[in-house]
Amino acid sequence: MVFAVLVVVQLLALYWPRVTVQGPVTWTDKVVHLLLFLVPTVSGLLAGIRPAYLVTAMAVHAPVSELVQHFLLPNRSGDAWDAVLDLTGVALAVGVFVVGRARRCW
Repeated sequence: MVFAVLVVVQLLALYWPRVTVQGPVTWTDKVVHLLLFLVPTVSGLLAGIRPAYLVTAMAVHAPVSELVQHFLLPNRSGDAWDAVLDLTGVALAVGVFVVGRARRCW
């Protein structure tokens, strides 16, 4: 259930029409992208979703979401660095999961 809610939040954040934010917050967008992929991926792994399916889906969704934003959503633009941070979030999630599982085995 938590995983499903996090995926809905991810989809809303990625595909909702852009909200104008004023001020020097350019780096916050990058942190949000990292977290939008890290948190749901960890949640899905903890929920028992098969890692190969989940990680593949998240890794494919990262660049696809940027392409959709760029080409299909008015008032949105795709950013290659956002895709890089999305993929970094997936990779960090896998790392957190693997390390956490290894520590429990000790």
